[in-house]
Amino acid sequence: MALQQLFEEAVATSKTLDTKPDNDILLQLYSLYKQSTEGDINIEPPANMFDFVGKAKFDAWTNLKGKSKEDAMQDYINLVNKLKG
Repeated sequence: MALQQLFEEAVATSKTLDTKPDNDILLQLYSLYKQSTEGDINIEPPANMFDFVGKAKFDAWTNLKGKSKEDAMQDYINLVNKLKG
């Protein structure tokens, strides 16, 4: 099965997990998804210094800079498989 298809299945599965992952895992899923679909971060950091969620998302995605889309997809798939375990 092609990596893209496995990734799309993992994205669908992530929305139907039995329990909601904690915030750290959600940030990992978010950043891996963004890196997989858009590549290196391409947005400005949040302008509002009290936008803690936006800052956390920005930082999580920034930390993946340089990771290939394919590696990010595989990491996303692995994480979802671990969560549904």
